[in-house]
Amino acid sequence: MKYVSDLRASQHDPKQLEDLYQAARRANEEQEFTVDLEACYQASPDNVLYAAWHYRLRMFPKEVSAINWKLAVPLGIITGLIFAVLALQRFELADHMPYIFMVWAPIGACFVIVFLTVTANLPWKRALPSIIGLVAAGIYVTLLTTLTRRDTFQALMVFHLPLLAWAVTGISLLGLKSDAQNRFAFLSKSVEVFVTGGVYIIVGGMLAAITIGLFDALRIRLPVDVQRFLVAGGGGVITVLAVASVYDPRVSPLEQKSEQGLGRLIPTMMRLLLPAILLVLAVYLVFIPSNFMQPFDNREFLIVYNVLLFAVMGLLLGVTPVRTQDLPERYHGILRAGILALAGLTIVISLYALSAVVYRTVLGGLTINRLTIMGWNVVNIGLLIGLVYTQFKWGAAAWIHSLQSVFGVGAVAYTVWTIFLTMAIPWLFK
Repeated sequence: MKYVSDLRASQHDPKQLEDLYQAARRANEEQEFTVDLEACYQASPDNVLYAAWHYRLRMFPKEVSAINWKLAVPLGIITGLIFAVLALQRFELADHMPYIFMVWAPIGACFVIVFLTVTANLPWKRALPSIIGLVAAGIYVTLLTTLTRRDTFQALMVFHLPLLAWAVTGISLLGLKSDAQNRFAFLSKSVEVFVTGGVYIIVGGMLAAITIGLFDALRIRLPVDVQRFLVAGGGGVITVLAVASVYDPRVSPLEQKSEQGLGRLIPTMMRLLLPAILLVLAVYLVFIPSNFMQPFDNREFLIVYNVLLFAVMGLLLGVTPVRTQDLPERYHGILRAGILALAGLTIVISLYALSAVVYRTVLGGLTINRLTIMGWNVVNIGLLIGLVYTQFKWGAAAWIHSLQSVFGVGAVAYTVWTIFLTMAIPWLFK
């Protein structure tokens, strides 16, 4: 509700209202302006100026912008070439892991940020620090793992650098003072980007398999470096094209189109998965007492629990509507009840898993892996508890907004913990 107070102050001043609208457009907040204007119109339907704007915004919606392929394709090719070179055997870490496994996300994110910034004509004062920070993080992690042989830290960074790159991309796009609704919309749209990238990878993998198979049929075996070059290069191209295919940086996250294609399929699919996941967790909870000590004695169980926790957070993100009208009103109560049930079951199981990690830490001491797992458990459990609390505090009328607020806080928490793990944790465990 950023513009409500200004809209009310401008309710009898056409020029002031037009200036306010143009300022919202320059800030890529036209959707937020529209939502707030509609709220003012519903509160004062007799106001002629509000009514005029209500029909103006309904009759002349923003046109869909064409995908900026002229920029996306060259950037994708450059990214692919860098990925391909860093995947060669001459560029490997001490354990024969290609450098690209470590630094693909920061490099890819830099080119994605360039694409978003140039296409949307955004100020470089946000993009440049983000790019410099990502490059510095990639160099820092690579040097630290190469010079000091911190194998455990290296394994953690394979998963955490992509998370850091994702967070920094969001910051470059939204800024540090973004509101919870736009942060949630960015997170929701990111799911579509990841799924689109996955589709590209499947198609590219099939093409690579066919290519290798054809050469094998002629008894020609492609050198390992050639195979790496092709696979990694394709991955670099996909990194940029997946974003360009789905995300239009010329409009705010709240204004992104999601009425067709994967944007419509993904939330529907996840909502259909919700009852099945609820059933699995409920049945599992019944069997915990008879196998109570398993996670206390077996670390593999704890890995499964953490994968489950992240999967649940992703599912909750995917099923939550970006806008109220994205879900028919008759399904609001059912979906809200399912979300609350899933959050409640996950809190119980996650507290059980966290107690097992604490138990193993007391007996065996604090390690880098245990601190990482406990940190993520605390963050995710805290978010789930906050989700349940805000749902009961704000009630059914504001259930979507309260969910988005929790995810907005979660984006900040994820970013802070990821930065800590990347920058500080290796010095705590030398």
